[in-house]
Amino acid sequence: MDWKKITTLGALKKSKYVFRSVKDELRENLVKSLQEKVNIFEGIHGFEDTVIPDIERAILSKHNVLLLGLRGQAKTKLARMLTLLLDEYMPVVSGSEINDDPLNPISKFAKDQIAELKEDTPIEWIHRSERYVEKLATPDVNIADLIGDVDPIKAANLKLPYSDERVIHFGLVPRANRCIFVINELPDLQARIQVSLFNILQEGDLQIRGFKFRLNLDIMFTFTANPEDYTNRGSIVTPLKDRIESQILTHYPRSIEIAKSITQQEIQKTNDQKSKVHVPEFMKDLLELVSFNARTSDYIDEKSGVSARLSIAAFENLISSAERRMLINGEKSTTARLTDLWGIIPGITGKVELVYEGEQEGPYSVALTLIHQSIKESFLLFFPDPNRSTAEKDPYGVLRQWFGAGNTLDLLNDDPQKKYKKQLNSVVGLEAIANDAIKKHQLDKDDLFIMMELCLHGLSECEVLEKNIVDTLFNFSDPLADMLSDFE
Repeated sequence: MDWKKITTLGALKKSKYVFRSVKDELRENLVKSLQEKVNIFEGIHGFEDTVIPDIERAILSKHNVLLLGLRGQAKTKLARMLTLLLDEYMPVVSGSEINDDPLNPISKFAKDQIAELKEDTPIEWIHRSERYVEKLATPDVNIADLIGDVDPIKAANLKLPYSDERVIHFGLVPRANRCIFVINELPDLQARIQVSLFNILQEGDLQIRGFKFRLNLDIMFTFTANPEDYTNRGSIVTPLKDRIESQILTHYPRSIEIAKSITQQEIQKTNDQKSKVHVPEFMKDLLELVSFNARTSDYIDEKSGVSARLSIAAFENLISSAERRMLINGEKSTTARLTDLWGIIPGITGKVELVYEGEQEGPYSVALTLIHQSIKESFLLFFPDPNRSTAEKDPYGVLRQWFGAGNTLDLLNDDPQKKYKKQLNSVVGLEAIANDAIKKHQLDKDDLFIMMELCLHGLSECEVLEKNIVDTLFNFSDPLADMLSDFE
């Protein structure tokens, strides 16, 4: 039915429209979605068996919700997606500041309008996208912002006492009547401001400047909070927590595959980057390992968390690093290299909170450590461990001999593709090792040179080779040969 054609109260009464509270609306639409197997939370990965069922139970119970989790766990995204469970359009009395329902008005303005105009009372329709109100809790938020205040100019002009509802300037909460209202980072809200929400959550009362107004506000409250905020910047006062019926814990992706799907969904790539920059699949996995290792690193504050935004920003830097080299060398396309991983460091350093040991090391050194650790883990997934090989013949024997003879390899990150391949091909035995890994793990043959490079970086992390980095130059050599050279 085209609801927008209905423009008066009389026409609305003759239609099939029935007033429902916002929580009833959410519940009934969710019931329908579950029965029809419609996924409302499309694009949310890794929460299918944990967070989403909890949210659905809260909606079915008609609860207000607190999403509790570390930064970068899609709490705000989840809250915004709740609007998809609202009806597409909602009728309101025209001119109402607090979205009065024509069949169930609560403000004096709407009641007076209906009493005067009766069936001819004009109505308008609001799309569900406009029924979402979000406020970031900051220390400077005051009660007038959230609840409202008395407008003395209105009172003087209308010659009304301050206790009259018509002189009130409504805050965000009353204006969110019949909507979803989200307060992000709830612990950052001062305790006295949190107290002002008590009656709204429980009884629906509004008290402004000592004057009490009975407004049965119809709001679905959703709060987000970081558990670390309970001790760092503030806390959620106990009576407020008691009034929020469902507290739901979010979490980080529990597998590389899930993390990778989130990153690939969220990254911003230009059309040129999509068509001209190839990123091997194992490189995508390696990049996610950086985030996973950061979350367990002794140098990084575990309680602060490592946001999924680290992987997203790092991946975008990885692509840009490869694209920059392509542009410098006038090439038409390129493939991301292991050396491009050093270009993701700016995407790491600003997204981790270091503990004392990490501060001593420095953010740059911590980022390097994470990259080295992730390269080593990725290397051991595809190549035999050079320090634990049980084979009769050393798979790296020919390569060791080549470097042991005093040969070295220089890889410059800005080298054109032709020179890059020539340098790798100069290492005797390297191509055979990479080809064995490609066949064993059924990898793309076009990624041969990237696998050759991974082998070199991995051997350096396992201390078989020496790797020296000077700006964007990577030099690989035999560590023993370097020691003898220094001795001589």
